[in-house]
Amino acid sequence: MRILFIGDIVGRSGRRAVFLALERIAAKDDVDLVIANCENCAAGFGVTRKIAEQLLAAGIHVLTSGNHIWDKKEILPYLDHQPRLLRPDNYPDAPGSGLFVGHTHSAVPYAVLNLQGRVYMPSIDCPFRHADLVLARLDPDIRVRFVDFHAEVTSEKTAFGLYLDGRASAVVGTHTHVATADERVLPSGTAFISDVGMTGPLNSVIGMQQEASLKRFLTALPVRFKPASGPVRLNAVVVDVDERTGRAVSIRRRVEEFG
Repeated sequence: MRILFIGDIVGRSGRRAVFLALERIAAKDDVDLVIANCENCAAGFGVTRKIAEQLLAAGIHVLTSGNHIWDKKEILPYLDHQPRLLRPDNYPDAPGSGLFVGHTHSAVPYAVLNLQGRVYMPSIDCPFRHADLVLARLDPDIRVRFVDFHAEVTSEKTAFGLYLDGRASAVVGTHTHVATADERVLPSGTAFISDVGMTGPLNSVIGMQQEASLKRFLTALPVRFKPASGPVRLNAVVVDVDERTGRAVSIRRRVEEFG
């Protein structure tokens, strides 16, 4: 079973790259399941119902998110309506869910779990212990288990990947928008990467206009961030999983650029 995970989609240009490339990439790589992080899709902050539906219609099977999922208040009731749009599952008493269970076109069952770290992030339920609870409740026949761990620091992400090694098919990091070069299959069969990176404007500060970002760093004054324009880089990973065991066979980065 082959899974394509697309890193944090930023703004209109990031969405455009997905719309232009997804069908071709999925066909060329013979992908069975497409997952993408959408928390920065709407002008860089949050996602709207319209955008979520466009991404699902484009061929993404499951949308994950992170702390910015709450930025557009209109999305709150939609989270309860659309089970394929996930928010981090370790938020207590929040709308929606961070777990989706489905089947591929060839009837292979899979689970996608979205969790969020706590270092330099909101103080929410422990993702380590929460993962224990969720994975213990899953039907053991669901062997393909994919986790988007939305977190700030590499140490927490690495620790989390090792913690779930052998219990998840893949643990991929999101949030920093900067792709890391540590992709590997861990000793007990879990594919891991600290951060997949973003799908968004290349000549930017993690997707935002460089002028506004520089002003904030130089003056420490609050500024309004807007997504940058120009060339776009799509950052993704392709994970191959043995569907009989749930163990990952390989993980590789998938990068494309658009003018």
